[in-house]
Amino acid sequence: MTPPAPPAAPLRADCIGDSAGGLTFDVAARRNTGAALLVLRRRVGDADADATADADTVSLPLAPAAEGRLRAALPSSVSLPEGRWDAYARLSDGRPRRLVPGVTDLRSLAERTPSGLLGHVAVRIPYATRQGNLTVRSWLRAPHAEAVDLRHASGALTVRGRLYGTRLVPGADVELRARPGEGEGGADGSGVRRVGVSAERTEFAFTVPYDGLAPGLWDLWLRPAGEAGPVVRLARLLDDVADKNPVFTFPRARVRTPYGPVEAGPYYTRDNDLSLAVTPVEA
Repeated sequence: MTPPAPPAAPLRADCIGDSAGGLTFDVAARRNTGAALLVLRRRVGDADADATADADTVSLPLAPAAEGRLRAALPSSVSLPEGRWDAYARLSDGRPRRLVPGVTDLRSLAERTPSGLLGHVAVRIPYATRQGNLTVRSWLRAPHAEAVDLRHASGALTVRGRLYGTRLVPGADVELRARPGEGEGGADGSGVRRVGVSAERTEFAFTVPYDGLAPGLWDLWLRPAGEAGPVVRLARLLDDVADKNPVFTFPRARVRTPYGPVEAGPYYTRDNDLSLAVTPVEA
């Protein structure tokens, strides 16, 4: 009886980000002799409800770049809908093989300041999954409100940010929405609170006092034109960290509220959106 063939060694891909938001993949494939593709597949849970199977797959040609290496480019001009995209290489044998990350250089992403002239911000960050595979996290926000700096002071949170893809006008404000099933709503019982915004061109700042928030989770939305305009989810996307939640941690403030004493503070969600957690504590 012939013993089974040993599993093929994983294919390793180096990734380089550019200042425009594009990515380059260099795949080590010494024995490839024919046409090859780098294939990105969006995970099922991240797909839009009306998306087609073709829309959830992006194929990029892998061309020889050096001895034993193939290169594919994902320019910022190629649309990559928001979600997590698992990376594969399809070499001349026709079988897609999962890629693992090699050397990753994302320094340009941390220094990137998009112009916002296209009306949207596109961000792609490659990262290693828990299983050690290569996946690209993509965001496509139109418009986008970037949380630049968070500060605690006197039982309140002050946020400074920058808006891309639209303008701030007089009457802009921030809306805090109690997440369904989380907490008792705002101080007026509506589940929504609003705070004013100070703005200068694309820069904005606002302060959220914790003492009016009921226990629960609160999501933050910027309304750059007040009630008449769009609502824009606040997030931190413009750096090289794919998952902010375990990396960016913030102290909690203890304050008294009409609902009793609470501990409150900001955090980034699984999608790097900015939210507040308000937790009751023993008096």
